[in-house]
Amino acid sequence: MKVTFIILGLAGLVALVFCGCAAVRAGYKSAPYQVIRTDGKFELRDYPDLVLVETRSQGADNSFMRLFHYIGGQNAASKKISMTTPVFMAGENTNVTMAFVLPANMPLENAPQPADPGVTLKKVPAGRFAVLRFSGGRSTEHESVARARLQAWLGRQHLTTAGGPVYGYFDPPWTPSFLRRNELMLRLAAGQ
Repeated sequence: MKVTFIILGLAGLVALVFCGCAAVRAGYKSAPYQVIRTDGKFELRDYPDLVLVETRSQGADNSFMRLFHYIGGQNAASKKISMTTPVFMAGENTNVTMAFVLPANMPLENAPQPADPGVTLKKVPAGRFAVLRFSGGRSTEHESVARARLQAWLGRQHLTTAGGPVYGYFDPPWTPSFLRRNELMLRLAAGQ
C-alpha cells in the first residue's frame, strides 16, 4: 500500500512537471513563422519581418532584466508590452546580444523608444531559416553540438547560410533541462 502511494505520488509529480512546463511555455505568444519542410528535428521556416528589443550581454550583467523592464513599461511611452518567446541570443565571445521579439501587431514605427540607453530596437528582415530544436540548459557545449548537427544537415541538403547562429530559448530557468525547448536558427542564403 505504501509503495502504491509512493508510485502514485511520483507519477503525479512527473505529470505536474511536464504539464506545468508546457503550460508556462504555452502562456506566451511566439514569434510567427511558417514551416516549409520538416525532417525529424530539423525544419525550414519562413519568418516575416520581426521587431526585436535587444541589449548587449556581458555575462551575468542583468541583460534579461533590462529587456524585461522595457516591456514592463520602462520605455518612452510607459507602455507595457506582452512577453513573447523565444528569448534570442546571438553573437560570440564579447559580442553577444539578448533580444525579445515584440508582438506581431507592433511594427517598429509603433514600438516605444527604450528609456535605457543600453536597450535598442531593431527590425530583422523576413527570411528563410534552417532550425534545429534541442533540449538542455543553455551552455556553450549544447550550442556547439546543435550547431554541428544543423550544419551537417545543411550540407546534406546542399543549403548555404548567410549570417551567424541565433539561439532561441523558450523556457524559464526553473524548467528541468531535459524538458526545455531550445532552437538554433541559421538564415539561409537568398533564393533557397
